[in-house]
Amino acid sequence: MNTPELDYKEIPTSQIPAMRLLANLGYKILTPAEVNLQRKGKLTNVLLEDILMSQLRKLNSFTHKGVKHDFSEENLRNAMLKLKNQQFDGLVRTNLKVYDMLTLPQSEEESVEGDKRSYNIRYVDWQEPENNVFHAVAEYSVERSKSTKCATPDIVLFVNGIPFAVIENKSPEEGIGQGISQMLRNQSKEFIPGLFIYCQALLSVSMNDAKYATVGTPEKFWSYWHELEIKDSEIERTVNKFLSEEDEDRLFSEPKFKPFRKTCKQTKRKVTEQDKLIYSLCKPSRLLEIAYRYTLFDEGKKKIARYQQFFVVRSALERIQNFDKEGKRKGGLVWHTQGSGKSLSMVMLAKGIALTATYDPNTNIKNPRIILVTDRTNLDKQICDTFKHCGLDVEKATSGRNLLDLLGPDHSAVVTTIINKFDKALNVRNYTEPSDNIFLLVDEAHRTQFKNLNARMRQMLPNASYIGFTGTPLMKKEKNNFKKFGGLIGPSYTIRQANEDGAVVPLLYEGRHAELKQDKEAIDLWFERYTAGLTDKQKADLKKKYARADMLNKAEQVIYMRAFDISEHFRANWQETPFKAQLVAPSKDTAVLYHEFLKEIGLVSSEVIISGPDEREGYSEVDEEPTDRVAKFWKKMMERYGSEENYNNSIIDRFDSGSGPEILIVCDKLLTGFDVERNTVLYLCRTLKEHTLLQAIARVNRLFEEDGKEKEFGYIVDYANVRDDLDSALALYDSLEGFDPADLEGAFTDISSQIDRLPQLHSAVWDIFKGVKNKQDPEQMERHLADEKRRNDFYKALRDFGKCLSIAISSQKFLEKTPKKDVDRYRQEFRAFTNLRVSVKHRYADDVDYSEYEPKIKKLLDTHIKSNSVTQTQAPTNILDKSFRQGFHDGEAGYDARTPAARADAIAHALKKSISEKMEEDPAFYEKFSKMIQDVIDQFLAHKISDDAYLKSVTELQEQERNKKRDDLPEELIGNDDAAAYYGVALAAFKEKDKCSIDEAKSFAVKAALFIDQAFIDHNKVQFWEDTDAQNRVRDELDNLLYDEIGVRENLGWSSENIDEFEDRIMNVARRRSHE
Repeated sequence: MNTPELDYKEIPTSQIPAMRLLANLGYKILTPAEVNLQRKGKLTNVLLEDILMSQLRKLNSFTHKGVKHDFSEENLRNAMLKLKNQQFDGLVRTNLKVYDMLTLPQSEEESVEGDKRSYNIRYVDWQEPENNVFHAVAEYSVERSKSTKCATPDIVLFVNGIPFAVIENKSPEEGIGQGISQMLRNQSKEFIPGLFIYCQALLSVSMNDAKYATVGTPEKFWSYWHELEIKDSEIERTVNKFLSEEDEDRLFSEPKFKPFRKTCKQTKRKVTEQDKLIYSLCKPSRLLEIAYRYTLFDEGKKKIARYQQFFVVRSALERIQNFDKEGKRKGGLVWHTQGSGKSLSMVMLAKGIALTATYDPNTNIKNPRIILVTDRTNLDKQICDTFKHCGLDVEKATSGRNLLDLLGPDHSAVVTTIINKFDKALNVRNYTEPSDNIFLLVDEAHRTQFKNLNARMRQMLPNASYIGFTGTPLMKKEKNNFKKFGGLIGPSYTIRQANEDGAVVPLLYEGRHAELKQDKEAIDLWFERYTAGLTDKQKADLKKKYARADMLNKAEQVIYMRAFDISEHFRANWQETPFKAQLVAPSKDTAVLYHEFLKEIGLVSSEVIISGPDEREGYSEVDEEPTDRVAKFWKKMMERYGSEENYNNSIIDRFDSGSGPEILIVCDKLLTGFDVERNTVLYLCRTLKEHTLLQAIARVNRLFEEDGKEKEFGYIVDYANVRDDLDSALALYDSLEGFDPADLEGAFTDISSQIDRLPQLHSAVWDIFKGVKNKQDPEQMERHLADEKRRNDFYKALRDFGKCLSIAISSQKFLEKTPKKDVDRYRQEFRAFTNLRVSVKHRYADDVDYSEYEPKIKKLLDTHIKSNSVTQTQAPTNILDKSFRQGFHDGEAGYDARTPAARADAIAHALKKSISEKMEEDPAFYEKFSKMIQDVIDQFLAHKISDDAYLKSVTELQEQERNKKRDDLPEELIGNDDAAAYYGVALAAFKEKDKCSIDEAKSFAVKAALFIDQAFIDHNKVQFWEDTDAQNRVRDELDNLLYDEIGVRENLGWSSENIDEFEDRIMNVARRRSHE
């Protein structure tokens, strides 16, 4: 029996299956003869003219004095010729003109009974897809520009005779890269741009791979599509639906297909990647939806939605048409990682809201107003510019008063503003807009929404829909934050997904360390001289403050050595390429100093962008020049550029182009919302954590290609030892993986009980001053606090009042129900008491102003801290690789340049530091681990184990610590880290008295751990650790456990002191685990 050979040519494996699927989706296959007739025999003509004319007749009519009329044939032909005869003005610009013609009404003048008027005419019925006709043509030859030769796309899809999509088919051997290359070539002015000026979607497909894009998209930005609505079973049914004999005849009328008719018979087959993309994007209703609602033109580039943008905007549009139990329009939170197109998603959502209100007769959205909210001026400008570039009319609020004006009926439907302008607007006028047709799209929602400004915004717009966009994840412990928006709007899009999709470049982490040497004796001697007037405790506090890593990062010798290393590092790897770098400095002063040193070294060019100094800084006499480094630098920049805006824009524009500085030095500015695609390297010279760190590293993850040089990775070069912080920050991305909305049920704490305590806490502060006759006299108030106990009572009362006030003014209900004069009084008195506290602390030496010591200590560090070399502590490693997240293992990139003993020391001592910091979170676990690590170190120092064995042992311990591996944990507690921590404390305590067996002690400890864990869950609330009553309720539960359930007096022989001590330990562990 002969086994038939598999044919892997593109026609049988890709092109014919694609045409069959398209026919089953509703496209009529046209024969070559029919196509030739439609094109009037001209290969330069890309429209199917007779089909287009027929559809213009079908879709268009007008009403005059209540009577329906057809357009004249002359006007219909004029409409067809307007579309056909396009003056070519560059591919994307001409495509934009055609897009506007297709999506916006075009007018033609008609005369009825001598009455001439203009009426709208349309080429496509976007709202009712079934009113259009869809055709598929294989081997569509088009004559090239200024040549008689032709280029022949494999498949062209037509809507009403207009080319809407082009598909290039490839065999598995060739791969879709060749199809993309051909598509890009065919769009060039030497080939057939006349076809592509009409197109909306482009696909390159093969059996095993498929990508899509739109007109003008570079290869780097072609994307994968992951379908989230259409089920595979639906695609499979459609793929395996056999065509009629007539459709098969039409298909094989193409001369190139005829040789395959016998071998390419219709049979049942598996769904391929090609099938999935064609079904998802080319299904007629989906193709029209993406072209109409999810296509944008941004700064001269045409952009089509990625799948995560498409589905999240769809979800948001569905969400906002529903109302909650209080009758308020629903909103939600969109979590899409940085670099995935959040700003464009906001534009698409705004566009979707407007189109839904205009064309959906069943919608409850009427005359919508859209307000785009950010928390920073540069982000406000960026969002505003994005909307304008995408052709939307936007007005930008310049002040609180201006925001009030823009919310009026006679202004643009789209407004951008910074969030603090809501507070300023309400200070101008107490204004409330009750409409539920207002939609607030809030950028960087993790920063702006969880502060009291949020309440002011909602006070002004109580019934609006709030949709937040964030690029960094919200931790599960921040459950109340979800409630403020109304829950997560799916799908979320993580950094891992973006990497897998190729939407961003992978990030490589490289650790580098400036070796420090110090003259300890000189430092100790001069420190004692500088601080002779301080107490021992104050000296210890000052030492602790200036011995921190972030202070050592500012020592001049350290900065110089790093600047030299950065110069060499950049010169060796990126100089004379299109790629640039960003350097993050610890402060404005050090940012300027890095710039000065880089300039002095002379290997790379750099510029600094910082905010201006306090205008009081740097001067000691009236007419003198500023002496402070930052003030001098700022004066120079203002003299050169005239204003801060010009200074910022000029440097950023040059950095964005190929001509500007190679390295841009920043401190706090431009760590978020700064999207320069050529930005490739981030030199981290300061410590960053959590959201800020995630935002910062995303500055270098954008796709970029220029002059044939493609950005393959973004690089994080770490001089500040943020590796552990980066590991922790990346772990936040797992916090919403598998997120279950049911987790939130019952988890939200009603803050009204906290707010109800505000008058009582306010009175408690005033009660401290009952004996003061004139409470307006600061001197009497300060003298009244001379007693130390009274001062401490004041500090605590003010702290409690301040925390409660902070919660209150972040509550929309509080601001609505409380008269403004009372809110203002609370705020003013809190400020006054805060100023009193500062003055009193200074007067009675409760707090030492260390600022006067800073210049002396800084000079001491600059003089006696030396740095002579920089070493690599970790070779470049992908931050999403297992090797990065799980630590340094033998043979991995991390420490290849160092000896096994050096690697082991680094791991062991990092573990010791980590365990010391976490000890109180789980004492039993970490005490045991601390001993194990020290035992291994001692064995190595005593030469009892080899270098390799030392490294192996500490690596295994590191793995156990990271995974919290406990060999002796009872089964009931596995997976419950909190209960496991309480178990360790309980077991140690129960074994201590030696009144019961080990098995009995373990049984008691398990029972206690589960009971304690549940007690904290039952009594959890906002500000639990500030609420003594709530804590006492938990202690009451512990008493019930110890006295009644376990019977510690009878079974263990505990005294009251033993019980109190145990409860204190449990409360301390719980507090530390809550990170309070």
